[in-house]
Amino acid sequence: MIEHEKQGELLAGSSEYGKQADIIIVDSPIIKKPDDAPKRWSWETVPEPIPEGEVTETVVSDAIIVGGGISGLATAARATELGLKVTVIEKMGGFVAHGGEIASIGSSIQRAAGVHIDKKQFARDWIHISGSRVNEELLWIFINRSEEAFEWILQLGGGDLCAELEGAYYKGRDFTEYPGAHRVFKREGSTKYKYTGALLVCEILQGVITDGGSSVVRNTQALRLEKENGRVVSVLAKNKEGKIIRYKGTRGVVLATGDIGGDWEMLDAFSPWGLLPGKCSSWPEGSNLGEGHKIGYWAGGAFEPGPWALSLHMTGYAAFINFFLHVNARGKRYMNEDTWSGGKSARTVVQPGGPFGFTVFDSKWYDECARLAPLHGGQAFDPNNNYGDAWDNPSNNFARKFLEQYIEAGLAWKADSIEELAEKVGLPVDALTATVKRYNEVVASGDDTDFGKRSELLTPITEPPYYAAKFGPALLNVFGGLLTDTKLRVLDKEQNPLGGLLAVGMIAGGLYGVDYPLLLSGNSHGRCLTWGRLAAETLAADEA
Repeated sequence: MIEHEKQGELLAGSSEYGKQADIIIVDSPIIKKPDDAPKRWSWETVPEPIPEGEVTETVVSDAIIVGGGISGLATAARATELGLKVTVIEKMGGFVAHGGEIASIGSSIQRAAGVHIDKKQFARDWIHISGSRVNEELLWIFINRSEEAFEWILQLGGGDLCAELEGAYYKGRDFTEYPGAHRVFKREGSTKYKYTGALLVCEILQGVITDGGSSVVRNTQALRLEKENGRVVSVLAKNKEGKIIRYKGTRGVVLATGDIGGDWEMLDAFSPWGLLPGKCSSWPEGSNLGEGHKIGYWAGGAFEPGPWALSLHMTGYAAFINFFLHVNARGKRYMNEDTWSGGKSARTVVQPGGPFGFTVFDSKWYDECARLAPLHGGQAFDPNNNYGDAWDNPSNNFARKFLEQYIEAGLAWKADSIEELAEKVGLPVDALTATVKRYNEVVASGDDTDFGKRSELLTPITEPPYYAAKFGPALLNVFGGLLTDTKLRVLDKEQNPLGGLLAVGMIAGGLYGVDYPLLLSGNSHGRCLTWGRLAAETLAADEA
């Protein structure tokens, strides 16, 4: 259905300022989806309400948090500190988190290392890499408040928590990354906590929740949101015994249910590139199925426009890429290897022959990596070094060991000639031989007119033995979902607060666009903590 209406008046017809201009009335079409348009996706059909007779119990708290990952636990912990009684319901049986980095812009650890991030430049870089599909108000909340969220975790962990500034970040001229990721782990000899990394953060936050009189209920799946007078007031959930319980939040309900990476239909709808790798690194199995997105939508919440940003990390095969020659399954070079991990993932996942590539190098590789590390870096390149450490720091550089393990696992190969290497890998011999020959010509000229790699990173493949390692992305997360305002209240289709419903973490839209920005590795965890604290403030002020 196409409707037309007058769109306004434009001045045209004069190239000199101040002269009389003609007035042109523009009658532009408006494209509108008909109210009776057929449904395309399963969740667009709102399910029938659950009969009241099936509800066995009602639990009342100041706030109900749906989801027990970092964002949900952070919301509950901070709300508990602010004097609220909170109930967290989580469908899984244990902690749900992965990774170990928390990003912030500014921290006591960064200052000690002499790291300062220009916030205005960072904002411009984030907006650029996100294709300008960013709510800039939300971005600046993260920029200005991520430091206090990280310092809060340090304070809660006390002497049992340690943190170090990560040294892995890409240093190219474009898509330059920032040293703002913090690895967190328990102090050696500590007996208070069991886990490390993101699970340790969950453990710390749950301690604050339970010690403060709030509760975490696991093996409980949220089914529906309930509304009274247009406002969300409760959640109907099923526990492991199959009983349906009403969890009522007098101040509000918070959705913190993760992303859609485990639901192929939602990926197809909102982030189709997430289907391309054929591999998913998200765990545990059964998590991140978009249930929170669906119940929020059924309650009247609006989704941000797609496609949603996604995180394709180089974890599908060998995490060994570097800046060396990249070829696809046909033995052809296909990109400028001088870029960040997300860029390599995007180009590799669409290659003919499979969503993977091969990095080809020779016996000089270790020395070349060590020498050129100040110009490159990032995921699948840097070892597990702290900020400021040399690439070949003997205390934590396991690059040679990793390559040997990849060879043993059949993900990397070693040969005395390029022809033999191609046969071992299964690449067309003539194609790979011609590609390496052309690449060495480019290196000798010092000017990559084929793909534009910086001349400093052009290294010849001339000294046997020769190596190839298979690499490719797996889907980690999808970042998109319900629209929120700056108090994290879920918005309806008219972008007004729905009432009583908040969203935090990866279910909350507005902060990402196109790709997960590794400008600041670990920013998803940093955002989860920051958003959790902000949502708690909204609840404590009774503004949900």
